[in-house]
Amino acid sequence: MEKTKEVVIVGAVRTPFSKFGGMLRDLHSIDIAGFAIKECLKRSGLKGEDLDELYYGMCIQSEAALESNVNARQALLRAGLPSSLVSLTVDRACCSSMSAVQLGFRSILLDEAKTCMAVGAENMSNAPLLINGLRWGRGLLPPILKDHLNPITYTGFNFLAKDAGDVAIRYGVSREMQDEWALRSQRRYQEALKEGKFSDEMMTIELPGKKGLVTFDRDEFPKPDTTIEALSRLKTVYGSPTVTPGNAPGLDAGAAAVILMARSEAERRGLKPLASLLTVQSIAVQPDGIAEAPAPAIRKALAKCGLSLEDVDLIEINEAFAAMPLVATKILAGGDGARWKELQEKTNVNGGAIAVGHPVGASGARILMTMAYELRRRGGGMGVAAICGGLAQGDAAVIRVD
Repeated sequence: MEKTKEVVIVGAVRTPFSKFGGMLRDLHSIDIAGFAIKECLKRSGLKGEDLDELYYGMCIQSEAALESNVNARQALLRAGLPSSLVSLTVDRACCSSMSAVQLGFRSILLDEAKTCMAVGAENMSNAPLLINGLRWGRGLLPPILKDHLNPITYTGFNFLAKDAGDVAIRYGVSREMQDEWALRSQRRYQEALKEGKFSDEMMTIELPGKKGLVTFDRDEFPKPDTTIEALSRLKTVYGSPTVTPGNAPGLDAGAAAVILMARSEAERRGLKPLASLLTVQSIAVQPDGIAEAPAPAIRKALAKCGLSLEDVDLIEINEAFAAMPLVATKILAGGDGARWKELQEKTNVNGGAIAVGHPVGASGARILMTMAYELRRRGGGMGVAAICGGLAQGDAAVIRVD
């Protein structure tokens, strides 16, 4: 692709991620998304009128339904964007905001738009309990209540934690390895936090409290006192042979927003891109292979760009469970132990979702911006970010920072 025809990222921001029952507990995800939408425009120096399209990813549709539907449309209107702005809500499970990036990318490449915003938002604390069948009555039968807190399973399929653990064992990735990765994620996050690395991507939110406004400016989920001994004592969950609450992320809340623009438009506006977005590719594999999914997604994305893993300086693989980065990098290493270790050292260098948190609809955009900002701090380079989604889907994006 000619450089002048590239798609570039000119803005990227996220809210702090709230733990389950934390600071963002009582907000609908539409309103959390509004924080990121407005801040992303502000930091990029753009206005709502400058956007041609907005794509909005989320996963937990029961929480969306608390405010009816067309959440993208509602979020942009609540954020004060023009009523003429075209929008689309996307559900591709955890891949949703990466898919939103993909849709904006394609629209710009097709010259259907010059500037697009991709948003992802979720509030897992706000997910409702569901009762169905009462509209027509159940007679003397008791109501059936479904907890839709988190799509940890799908009707007729295994729990996601069980599938991830089973795949990990099949690839020789033990519980101990996953606990060690979880500890690494927590420690690297704390190191990055001390160095101020998250200030580029994270915004501050003012929330109403009992005694006035409360400042929310840090992720709530990280556990700085984590030890390998504490992790090893945790019991596995949902029938998984390896997954525990310690080597998995939480049930979190947060939002992320990315602004994409044709490079020619960025040059016309005098904007300096954060990164060039070279491609976003999607895959799907057998439904129990969720831990494998980032690997073929990465391979497909790199092949589309004519690149190899040797060309890549940084890798981000979403830590839906610790199994994901470990299994995916082992697959990519092709059975070469030394290469596997090299790939791990390039992966999630500032920690991942096990520490940061995983508000599922927002994580795809989050890993993309985390990687872009880290490449910029390093003076540039190539990166690939991948995320898996429910029933073994996967998305991957390749970026270049000059």
